[in-house]
Amino acid sequence: MSNVQKDDSVRTLAWMAAALFLAYLSVAMAMPAVAVHVSRTLGMGNVASGLAVGIAFLSTILSRGWAGRLADERGGKVAMFRGLGLYAAASLLCLLSAWQALGHGLASYGVLLAGRLLLGLGESYALVGLLAWAMARLGPARSGLVMAFVGTGMYGAFAVGGPLGLWLLQQLGFGGLMAATVLLPLASGAMLWRTAPATAAAGRRQPFSQVLGLIWKPGMVVGLQGVGFAALGAFFPLYFLANGWHGAGWGLSAFGLGFVAVRLVAGALPDRLGGIPVALVSLAVETVGQALLWLAPNPQMAMLGALLTGMGCSMVFPSMGLEVVRRVPAHLRGTAIGGFAAFQDLAYGATGPVAGWVADHFGHAQVFFIGTLAALLAIWLTWRLRAEARAAASASTGTQPR
Repeated sequence: MSNVQKDDSVRTLAWMAAALFLAYLSVAMAMPAVAVHVSRTLGMGNVASGLAVGIAFLSTILSRGWAGRLADERGGKVAMFRGLGLYAAASLLCLLSAWQALGHGLASYGVLLAGRLLLGLGESYALVGLLAWAMARLGPARSGLVMAFVGTGMYGAFAVGGPLGLWLLQQLGFGGLMAATVLLPLASGAMLWRTAPATAAAGRRQPFSQVLGLIWKPGMVVGLQGVGFAALGAFFPLYFLANGWHGAGWGLSAFGLGFVAVRLVAGALPDRLGGIPVALVSLAVETVGQALLWLAPNPQMAMLGALLTGMGCSMVFPSMGLEVVRRVPAHLRGTAIGGFAAFQDLAYGATGPVAGWVADHFGHAQVFFIGTLAALLAIWLTWRLRAEARAAASASTGTQPR
């Protein structure tokens, strides 16, 4: 590939990531606002708040296989646009939940949960679709770079969307916030409408269960990494409110700032150094960040913990994703990425209600103790992957592993 072609490919990738950023604002703006809305406006507890945040990931988990198969068979662009349509429909349903005729009770909460489930379905198709689309355009040798750019768009949205969502909640109410999120995926679709699709690779399809058998270990690592982010996203505002601290909306901004900064500086490292060493360093940083959140004596230390958590989480998904791509043939990459992302979704979905129960019984700080333990377990599992990779390399060359 010539330098001109590489430049054009990277520019297209940056444009696609910018469109995802815009679409993902509809997710990011709602995430902390939903927890506050359920807790403060609807008068429900931490478990109900955590469920409202985390239930979106249930439909995401269940639909990752469908999204991956659609991307493999019909191309990533088709899957991406299906996701954008579902984003808009989900925001409309969440807007309906704020309708005064429903009151502020179980009826409103039930409609909100339905909207959150639909949002999770849209997230499944949009993310898998864009990843498959971009990988098909740039090729497997640049898979790590694709995941780095796409993740920058996603978590950049969280950096901006957290405080923006809480500000709109305060200024316009929950209904006004949801009305704003309806327009974002439509604008994203307009950006991508003229971007050319990529031809789907030919090959024999395999059952989703067989693909999972190839990728579950890197998937477990990225799932354990996701516990810390899910705890921060769902409970950082409530953690600050419980302690009487100000500036709760900036927690996701600190996370997003650290996340995006590392992606911009180190986005190509997995392609150059390999996924496993980059993941080990990243998980160590996340562990420190979660421990600081757990033990924070003041809001400044908590913000530092959020920043380090973002820096640590930044390169785990592309690092382990590169390991996943290397384990499957080209025509199964969409399915593999869908299954791989489902592990992270499972962590996001389970962390909300579990962390809510922990917060109710032991206090909000202990939520981040769970995140610390999860990050330590991820380090251990990644170290095992490193040992397995070295043993396999030694077996292929006939030498003894060190």
